[in-house]
Amino acid sequence: MSDPVIESMADVRSHLAHVIDRARREDTPTIITRRGKQEAVVIDIQEYQRLRESAEEAWLNRLADEAESEGTEGSVSLEEMAALLRARQD
Repeated sequence: MSDPVIESMADVRSHLAHVIDRARREDTPTIITRRGKQEAVVIDIQEYQRLRESAEEAWLNRLADEAESEGTEGSVSLEEMAALLRARQD
């Protein structure tokens, strides 16, 4: 992934298609600012999905570690936890 480009909301509005193409084709994120404050980022959808999956895996691993440290009473399997996570997203 390339270093991000930082642009104001007004600039991004004037060439949004280019910002999206840059994220997709060049793997370059764009950080959008409003009144000098970073507000959002445009990234390629595949990168977003990868980041989301990674965050979900980290969350599941933390839960598994906590359950392991607390013992097995009342715990659920990783498969059950994954089903709970999927249900939470719906």
